[in-house]
Amino acid sequence: MRTVELTCDDEFDRAVREVWDRLAEAGLPSLTLNTHPTHRPHLTLATCDSFPAGARRRLDEALSPPNLPLRVRLTGLLSFSARSRRRVLVWGVVPTGELLALHRAVWDALEGAGERGPLLAPGRWMPHVGLTRRLEPEQVAAALLVLGRLPDLTGSFDAARSYDTVSHTTDALGGTAW
Repeated sequence: MRTVELTCDDEFDRAVREVWDRLAEAGLPSLTLNTHPTHRPHLTLATCDSFPAGARRRLDEALSPPNLPLRVRLTGLLSFSARSRRRVLVWGVVPTGELLALHRAVWDALEGAGERGPLLAPGRWMPHVGLTRRLEPEQVAAALLVLGRLPDLTGSFDAARSYDTVSHTTDALGGTAW
């Protein structure tokens, strides 16, 4: 499977990692525990089995200036099912017109990709940055207590990449350095 992700600029990345660290210090399954060298705070725009012909060029166009860098605001904690009784905790991303237009452009660039993640489809996608791995139900309350009323965070996604779940590697998209 391939992903299309936006990655944070350095300051934004550090701020998200500080939240990861707070959760880990409390003994919760924070994403800081994922030590794979490619792992970093990100926003997933799409997933698909593979990129169809021409998709890479279309993605590079969509994920270049003036679309990136993209200023966003993280606000509110959300809890999603982790395909079991477990949950994940995420930080919601305000879906601005610019973000939704970029998401649509990426989705359209993957036309012909076959199986795409249905929860990431326009109209269903809930933009977010992940904070935890699989939480037991009782850990959700503990995580919320640790974080309290997490203040909004404004930052920039300044680059894009694709993660390959088979080779566990990333490729830059959009011609921006990250």
